[in-house]
Parts: sequence; structure tokens; C-alpha cells
Amino acid sequence: MRMILAGLLVAWFPLAGQVPFDQLQPPERALAEDIVRKADFVFETRTAPKRVRLAAMEELFDHPRLGAAMWRHCQFVPSFYAFLHPGGAWSIDDTRGLRGTMHLLFHRPGLRVYFVEGRAEQGRLKTPFAVSARMLTVYRYWEGPKGFESHLQTWTALDSALLGIVARPFRGYIRQRQDEFIAYINGNVATFGEVAAVDPREFLGPLRREGDPQAIREFEKLFLKK
Repeated sequence: MRMILAGLLVAWFPLAGQVPFDQLQPPERALAEDIVRKADFVFETRTAPKRVRLAAMEELFDHPRLGAAMWRHCQFVPSFYAFLHPGGAWSIDDTRGLRGTMHLLFHRPGLRVYFVEGRAEQGRLKTPFAVSARMLTVYRYWEGPKGFESHLQTWTALDSALLGIVARPFRGYIRQRQDEFIAYINGNVATFGEVAAVDPREFLGPLRREGDPQAIREFEKLFLKK
């Protein structure tokens, strides 16, 4: 039993050490520690370099409603809509039963720490019941020799111990799929940031046709500066 516990501690602490607990305020630190301690899944991914400036990506991170509109124009799947909430949190919803709310716990240039509350309704992820989870995400990004790169780590705690037990035989598969999905999202965000940096007007017409005035104002401010 001691060997098993030692193995778990060795596996946990290198990843836990990547969470900047000392940078978080006490309530946020307690929340982050609780999720890491109870995590059913832990995974990480890194994206390939993209030709987009770090400053442009920072702007997209700070304007999720615009980012979701650009995502839809690129016809990435699933199609997300973003909603802003009082206090700075924001949520995404695919209108088909998959949604999540993002709370930014800490940020500095090149680093963002999010607390995420996610839910998939019955059948959305091919499950016979709804699934909810809490996630801690540590997102690091930088501008390397070949362009914008990022590294992301996520700790996921399912909403019940029963779900954790049911999912245990499929941990390897779920971990791989989540890793692939997050890499897909991060890569796509960098992709439309790259396109906007090269030719921003490609997005202007579609955004105007969709008609979200806030997304249009944000796009014009960020990409059509004189």
C-alpha cells in the first residue's frame, strides 16, 4: 500500500508543481488545491507553432465573444457561442447540450489559470446520463522562433465519485480524447488568429452578416486599427 501511495505522490507532485498556487489568492488557491487533489483525470497538451503575434492572441483571449464568432466563421466543430457574465466570467455553449463557464483565477503575460465548470447533458457525449465536472486549467503560451506556441494542463474532477468509478476502465481513452480535443481547440484558436493577422478583412464580412454588434466592434478595434 505504501508503494502505491508513493507512486501516486510521485505522479501527482510534478504536475501539481506546475500550478502557481503561490500566485493565487487564498479562496482561489483552496479551490485549485481541492480540484487537483480530487482529479479523476489529469492531462496536458502542446500546440504546434502558428504565425501569429503573442499580443494578438492575448487580445483574443480577452474577447471570448469575438473569438467564438471567428470560430463559427471557420466552421470548426462544435459551433460555440460565448456569453459574458458579471464579474468577468464567461461561458460557452454549443446549443446542443455542451456548455462550460470559465473563471479566470490568475493571469500574467504568458500564463492564465482558469477554473472551469462544465456540463454535458444526457446523450451529448454518448452517455446515458448528464455529466458535470470541475476543471482547473493552467495555460502557458509564448512566442518562439517559429511563432506562437502553447502548453496546457488540465485537472478534471467529475461531479460524483460514482462517475469516477464508472469511468475508471475508460480513463486511458477519455484522457486521450480530451487531450486531442483541447489540442484541437487551442490549435484552431491560433489558426484563426494567424489568418486574422495576415488578412483581417476575411472575417469582417461574415461577422457583419452574422450581426453580433459587440463582436463586430471588438474585431474592428483589434484588427482594423489605423
